[in-house]
Amino acid sequence: MVLPITSKVNSKGHLEIGGCDAVELVKEHGTPLFVMDEETIRGQCRAYMGAFAGKTDDFEVIYASKAFISVAMCRLVQEEGLSLDVMSGGELYTAIKAGFPVAKAFFHGNNKTPAELNLALEHGVGRIVVDGFHELELLDKIAAEKGMSQDILLRITPGIKPQTHNFIQTGQLDSKFGFGLQDGLAMSAVKKALTLGNINLKGIHAHIGSQIFELGSFAKAIEIIMGFVRDIKEETGFVVGELNTGGGLGIKYKAVDEPSTIEEYASVIVDGVKEQAAHFGIPVPRIMVEPGRSIVANAGITLYTVGTIKDIPGIRTYVSVDGGMSDNLRPMLYGAVYEALLANRVDDEAHALVTVAGKHCESGDILVRDTMLPYPKAGDILCTPATGAYGYMMANNYNRQPRPPVVMVKAGSARVIVRGETLDDLVRLDTGLQ
Repeated sequence: MVLPITSKVNSKGHLEIGGCDAVELVKEHGTPLFVMDEETIRGQCRAYMGAFAGKTDDFEVIYASKAFISVAMCRLVQEEGLSLDVMSGGELYTAIKAGFPVAKAFFHGNNKTPAELNLALEHGVGRIVVDGFHELELLDKIAAEKGMSQDILLRITPGIKPQTHNFIQTGQLDSKFGFGLQDGLAMSAVKKALTLGNINLKGIHAHIGSQIFELGSFAKAIEIIMGFVRDIKEETGFVVGELNTGGGLGIKYKAVDEPSTIEEYASVIVDGVKEQAAHFGIPVPRIMVEPGRSIVANAGITLYTVGTIKDIPGIRTYVSVDGGMSDNLRPMLYGAVYEALLANRVDDEAHALVTVAGKHCESGDILVRDTMLPYPKAGDILCTPATGAYGYMMANNYNRQPRPPVVMVKAGSARVIVRGETLDDLVRLDTGLQ
């Protein structure tokens, strides 16, 4: 079972995280409930900073906030010395409200609106990662109107298709993201950016996908990208000063998963860039990475209360909980696989093969299929580990289900960092009949 580093079974036989009894957390905050372990998150941040500092003096670790963002998370990231990757006006606004130094923010997105670009420029975003020709010209126009110049990276699709789910592959030529290398659009974008008076091209960005176990995919991407960096210098004279290799390091969702370590990842990225720079006879750029999932995923769990149990003899036992696809869409979206345990009976023998179902009006609302548990009873507290990334961020109000609260635990105390929605919140924006 993949749980936060502070997890243990206490004297009551309950799951404990960050010194907090999961059953007591449920009594106070209800279910569904997201629980984030602060020590695990900080440990991952420090592991990234340490691994890259051990390989190079010129690097930047940029937390990919799409995995999980809140005002509290932005402040934690700032305290640990990481920069911040945002990809919408909402994520950027959260960083602004948190007091995060937005000069250390990188603004992503394949269709940034004029309003979002205006917000970014008005608050001094450090880098805008430009994703298309329309955005390049729009950004130059908005910057000109404001009498300023904006630093940018150009997002490149290097033509790498890593071994991961199709929905989270982003580096192949057939992608909605970035300028393709193979079709020549990337070089055209570089040349265009260098002609624009209110754009300051700093470097390039390439992200090949998420939840990647095979580090060879990163090495191959770096080889291709650094070849392109050489081509840029030869064709335009521009020397790329910053190379953002994106994120994508895989994590454990199941005990049998064997992802690479942060140290191994750092070695592949830094050594690869240095070796290719020497091979092509070009300067080593500043190396940037954007981890998200690998910082927060294993720091989080979701707690549910068991309700209806439906035993279909010879076929399946369905154990229904009071959440589902409104708080964890990943199993339904691309078949993500999770494990489960009973937080109030951790040490009981797991002898029942069950399927954990959500409460929503969809047959596909299945959280965990065919998992072994102690035979559940109504009122048990079911836990799904490794939900710290893309759980709350994908949460929705399907069937008018309120989004759950998020609590951060540390040293025996729990603080609410995102309040849960109420039924009144669900109708707050309704206007009624006119």
